Amino acid sequence: MTVGVALNASDAPNQVDATVQLAQEAAGAGLRSAWFGQTFGADSPQLAAIVGREVPGLQVGTSAIPVFGRHPLLVSSQAQTAQAATHGRYHLGLALGTKLLTETGFGLPFERPIARLREFLTALRQLTETGAADFHGELLTATTPLSARVPGAEIGVPVLVAAMGPQALRVSGELADGILPYLAGPRALSEHIVPALTAAAEAAGRPAPRIVALVPGVVTDDVDAVRAKATENLAFYEQIPSYARVIELSGGRRAADLAVIGDEKAVESEVRRYRDAGATEVVFTGTEIAGEADRRRTWRLLGELAR
Repeated sequence: MTVGVALNASDAPNQVDATVQLAQEAAGAGLRSAWFGQTFGADSPQLAAIVGREVPGLQVGTSAIPVFGRHPLLVSSQAQTAQAATHGRYHLGLALGTKLLTETGFGLPFERPIARLREFLTALRQLTETGAADFHGELLTATTPLSARVPGAEIGVPVLVAAMGPQALRVSGELADGILPYLAGPRALSEHIVPALTAAAEAAGRPAPRIVALVPGVVTDDVDAVRAKATENLAFYEQIPSYARVIELSGGRRAADLAVIGDEKAVESEVRRYRDAGATEVVFTGTEIAGEADRRRTWRLLGELAR
């Protein structure tokens, strides 16, 4: 099973330089993949492309680019360029986003997100697989008077969706290569998410989907203090209905209840629980929460589990 980490160097004097250094350290620890979030700062596909060039062998991906405020033509161009730059090691992650960030940041109404996701994925698939599109939907139009192919990019960039709700899982199973669930514990994965996604993929005649579980966690001896900090840092997600639902399905009350915090034995046990629940890959996020020493300690363990 692939084990990776999300890299966050947004507080560094130079985010790109610091991210490359972190990625080199991650690869040296034996980790297999590095993932980059997308908000209003650094462009995650570009960051992934740079890291992929600088750190050969490391898989890189975005988790995840909201479909609101973007267009399939532009995202296809970004993804294919990153795929060419990394010689096939780039993975594109998409997300619905949130009402707050969409309407506040872009001034766009957060309406019909599932329909938008379906149209976005349909057009994007045409673009990344053929270099052309002739898609006319209710919400999106994507046509190519000129070729949209990027030489050097492998045909069909892997596309994953940060899907956890029933409708998003259905669309992802039909049109994507897998999902990127976050704050979805082993119970939610095994009982709700994996069965729904797998059924949708099978019905569409698609291969078994990837389940890349993003898990907040860190190896530390200061469990109580770190969990208190995680409770504060993750509280934002409790206000988002899709996350609140999956936290409850996972058996949690607060988002921090899904954070994996403890010594090496405890963290290893939880990683294996995710695997047993159907995760094909596990990516730890927020490993910097307890400081540099514990981050490195966490990466050493995860690197051992990746071997």
